[in-house]
Amino acid sequence: MKILLMGNPNVGKSVIFSRLTGIEVVSANYPGTTVEYTEGRMKLGERMVTLVDAPGVYSLDPTSQVEEVSRKMFSLGADVVVNVIDSTNLERNLNLTLQILEQGRPTVVALNLWDAAVHKGIQIDIIALERELGVPVVATVAVSGQGIHELVAAIGKARVPPPVHFETADQRWARIGEIAARTQVVSHRHPTLLDKLEDISIRPITGIPLAVLILYLSFSLVIEIGELLQKKVTDPLFLAYSQFITGLVESHTSGLLRDILVGTTPELLKSFGILTTGLYIPLGVVLPFLIPFYLVLGILEDIGYLPRLSVILDALMHRIGLHGAAILPCVLGMGCSVPAVLSVRILESPKQRYLAATLMTMAIPCASQSAMIFGMLAPYGLKYIFMVYGSLFLTFVITGFFLHKIIGGESPEIFLEIPPYRMPNPGSLLKKTFIRVREFLKEAVPYIALGMVVMNIFYLSGLMHFIGQALRPVVSGLLGLPSDAATALIIGFLRKDIGIGMFAPLGMTPEQLVISSVVLAMYFPCVATFMVMLKELGIAGTLKSVALRLAAALLVGTMLHLLIM
Repeated sequence: MKILLMGNPNVGKSVIFSRLTGIEVVSANYPGTTVEYTEGRMKLGERMVTLVDAPGVYSLDPTSQVEEVSRKMFSLGADVVVNVIDSTNLERNLNLTLQILEQGRPTVVALNLWDAAVHKGIQIDIIALERELGVPVVATVAVSGQGIHELVAAIGKARVPPPVHFETADQRWARIGEIAARTQVVSHRHPTLLDKLEDISIRPITGIPLAVLILYLSFSLVIEIGELLQKKVTDPLFLAYSQFITGLVESHTSGLLRDILVGTTPELLKSFGILTTGLYIPLGVVLPFLIPFYLVLGILEDIGYLPRLSVILDALMHRIGLHGAAILPCVLGMGCSVPAVLSVRILESPKQRYLAATLMTMAIPCASQSAMIFGMLAPYGLKYIFMVYGSLFLTFVITGFFLHKIIGGESPEIFLEIPPYRMPNPGSLLKKTFIRVREFLKEAVPYIALGMVVMNIFYLSGLMHFIGQALRPVVSGLLGLPSDAATALIIGFLRKDIGIGMFAPLGMTPEQLVISSVVLAMYFPCVATFMVMLKELGIAGTLKSVALRLAAALLVGTMLHLLIM
């Protein structure tokens, strides 16, 4: 049995999908396209059935590749269609609902965002709406799980709707008006604080200063909380742990094995030991900043601010051949570059996908990389962190403007829906943060341990000195960094956060840390991102992107060396 989830964008369809299936899902491209859908399994009664989350669309009359894919998925057949509706925008959502009902498929309607509708003074008579549509209707609040049990029960009782047909779109919209008039009552209410904030944050004259303020406060909050956690929690714990593990290892081992495990110095950031520096970097330096970073990012996601940031930046994005919707891959890139590169599929033209993937992976550090930058530079002051991100932002804009002028191809408009502000659900926010932190630890700790082994081998064998001398004209001459930084830059191809962590034992000045952080962010994607770019941009596109990055990293690093040192 196959169940198809369909609905407009931003109605909470994917959250309902996650509620029904859990996290064991498979994402895939629809054959012949770059449009992605998600498939999972759910329990219906005593049997397991397939649930497919189709791309969000406004109509079954396709006007884009996404709507074409959803139309084909619908045409291929589904035993039950679950149409997810935004309760706060009943009339607009019913256009797709009536098109689905015209096809005569067993259908269930989920009135999602029910709580938001109540807060807006919108009352919908569910029994009357069921009578008008001829199919089961269930009120749901996906983020809290309200109504999900009732939805599953309704799916099991789904039935074919009464025959309905409209000769023209005007007839369908007239019927929508009748249904809304008979089932929906909108009460007068005074604008809330969130309503006023919606207006303020979308207007350029107030939205731009607000965006700057929010970003500044977000960075400051992450740094303040991170420094507090590091000072009060992780540093005391690791100081005691380091003394214990060093004594334990030295009493049972010696020579090379001891050096690999705990290093040659008691300083946590300079020992290169797997059990000392290898654990201190991800757990003592990165984790205290990563947790508040993901919490702040989750709040901005859940409250609905990020789409408004897209609109505010739309004019700037057009200058570089993109548009406001491209901010969404950029925001994903603040978490991890891999899903961010995959998400460039939402952009219509090859030019836009190339620009977004190149600029985002070059100038937007991932979460663990940002946490490492915070950890390395926060002790020297906020200005050094802003120097890193200011340099990357200017690189993003200038490179994008340059590429937009020399690369042919269209940059079509995309209309982005702006959802209302909603208060984040604390439980969902904490769960999302926990999952993200857990995935970081699963990936980062083994890689950083491997990086420590490599660094030790390079250092003890003299290879680090050899590489440093070979690249000295570039690393020390142009960039003004210690020659040993060449090894860290090379290891950065494995993981960017590891590369920055490798700078810590080199005793660099804050200015050198700024230059090294910027160059490492720009010069080459990590290996996981590189493989995804090969898939999305092809070999030629990826190689062009990498060559551009290498040249830009060298140019920007050299300019920073001349300006700040």
